[in-house]
Amino acid sequence: MRRKKIVDNAVKNPTLITKRKKEKKLKIAATVILYEPEESIKENIESYLNDVEIVYVIDNSINKDHQDKLPKSKKIVYINNKRNLGIATALNIGCKKALEDKFEFILTMDQDSKFEGENLKILIDFANEHETKKIGIISPYHEIKTNIKEKNIDVEYPIEVMTSGNLLNLEAYKNIKGFKDEMFIDCVDIELCMNLRVNGYEVIRYNKARLRHELGNSKIYNFIIKKVVTSNHNAIRRYYITRNILYTHQMYYDYFPEYCDYIKRILKYQARNILLFEHHKYKKIRNMLRGYKDFKRDIKGEYNYSD
Repeated sequence: MRRKKIVDNAVKNPTLITKRKKEKKLKIAATVILYEPEESIKENIESYLNDVEIVYVIDNSINKDHQDKLPKSKKIVYINNKRNLGIATALNIGCKKALEDKFEFILTMDQDSKFEGENLKILIDFANEHETKKIGIISPYHEIKTNIKEKNIDVEYPIEVMTSGNLLNLEAYKNIKGFKDEMFIDCVDIELCMNLRVNGYEVIRYNKARLRHELGNSKIYNFIIKKVVTSNHNAIRRYYITRNILYTHQMYYDYFPEYCDYIKRILKYQARNILLFEHHKYKKIRNMLRGYKDFKRDIKGEYNYSD
């Protein structure tokens, strides 16, 4: 039986959110996932440490301990996996800890992202002022060096948002059974957002709150009459991006056909940009093909090739 198509309400319908009748402060934790972090991790965590009750630091670094790079605070709970379990599993560890500790929302952060000024307070205030029962995610506007725009709409309803800087409703997270471990890394955020929306939760972006976010090693090139942005992800990431976009397309096409076709087309543009602008072309294109083949063979989980 064909599933019901969900039409994206992705622009400007603030009537979908309602003011909270009684003022009540949400219990908010945070989690950040580490993998061979740089010294800047201390400053990044400090940018949100005071606005949450606890920070679960989940370290995916291989046989390394990075506690010495973290702020000295009783708010920090450090969990060392001693191996790379993938971003999805690491996020699930943080979210499950927060649920055990009776938190209502969790701030999900990348190690290379930080809030500046009052931006996180603005985001949290928005959450505290509105009914959140049917809100799955409240996201800030992500300021990426290749795409910083002024927004004249305060609230938008995109199909998906990037993980970093989001306030994730833990009850909604529990109801959809969390992040998909088998995706390991890449498209984890897209899949979660689509899963939330399919299950009746809103994904909201509040543009008055801003997050400075580093997206790979992005570069801008002039190509004929337009500018082209390349992410310069490494070859292994190219495998995951390709495989998981195809899995996401397969899982959610009946709900979001136009958007799923759009993310699938992105793969063609990425292959073109790799060939035109990026280094290590052979390895990256080879791994895109590996990702495609593993999707067709229904292979999931961690990259299992020896290069």
